[in-house]
Amino acid sequence: MIYLDYQATTPLAPEAREAMLPWLTPEGSANPHSSHVAGRAAKAVVELAREQVAALLPTGGQLFFTSGATEAANWALKGFGGGGIVLPDTEHACVRDTAIYIGGCDHDVTWIEVDRDGLVDTNVKFPGGTAIVAAMLVNNETGVIQPVGALADAAHAVGALFFCDAVQGYGRVPIPDNCDMVAISAHKIHGPKGIGALWVRDGIALEPLMHGGGQEGGLRSGTLSPALCAGFGAAAALAAQRVDIDASHVAALWDSARARLGPAWILNGSETHRYKGNLNIRRPGLDASRIISELRDVALSAGSACASGSGRPSHVLTALGLSRADTQSSLRIGFGRYTTQSELIAAIDQIVAAADRQMDMAA
Repeated sequence: MIYLDYQATTPLAPEAREAMLPWLTPEGSANPHSSHVAGRAAKAVVELAREQVAALLPTGGQLFFTSGATEAANWALKGFGGGGIVLPDTEHACVRDTAIYIGGCDHDVTWIEVDRDGLVDTNVKFPGGTAIVAAMLVNNETGVIQPVGALADAAHAVGALFFCDAVQGYGRVPIPDNCDMVAISAHKIHGPKGIGALWVRDGIALEPLMHGGGQEGGLRSGTLSPALCAGFGAAAALAAQRVDIDASHVAALWDSARARLGPAWILNGSETHRYKGNLNIRRPGLDASRIISELRDVALSAGSACASGSGRPSHVLTALGLSRADTQSSLRIGFGRYTTQSELIAAIDQIVAAADRQMDMAA
């Protein structure tokens, strides 16, 4: 199987797996919130992981472990108090659906349009009464990088906080220092599934999302897993070490894929303002779902795994101005650290051949 769905999840790094193994044995099974020797040893691993994960985030804040970025986004948006929320049309479902929920609780929700490239105008004016502005760093469907730093400045200018879903960019794209809250996830950087984090700037007081034992500074109750934390920390440390190597590898893969696909395929989203490990393309008249089902030894997608099987056109591609037919002819090819040139070229050739057969049959 050639795996080209890196935006849905990434393969677990061997280093992350090795870091987790000692905490999956009877000897490493202590509760990190217990005060005995074994508990303190487990807590030390959790705190080392917190430092490793935080090293790729802005300074001057606190990192709280969560079950994933979905929980982190819910916490950030539901815990800020009163006032309105502003966000682009292209946000991930965990942010978008949380905003819709908030809108049903007597909060004003303002949706910002994006242009054909998927970018927000940095001169956008936020309405009075805005309490929080949310924007993704890297879009999960198109790879488009939003001008997050400029949007954070605009939010602060009207007295609002700025929340960034940095899941797809963390460890790959620098996170601007002027964000107030940042959500991240381990399994998008070759760490384990089931753990993420919310970074909160010092001085910002959030309401607890879950109540109970008062773990995580009294704000996020629940027993942490030393194994998951250790895996997250190791993946973050590895990402920091390999950031330039990984970026060069991904850029080379991108160039090879674009050249192999040829002019029949159209890029969705900005050509320049994007993370190149996400190649979202379309070929007019193509049925993308048929391609995905036909290529049994290639794993790729037509968009977000969170909306897979819904039957609805992508809200992200629709926001870019694409028609329903355009969205249905679009594929997302995701690659990264462990993708080889030979694998990618072999997969592209299969995609092109399948598309050609489909077009010939339709002619």
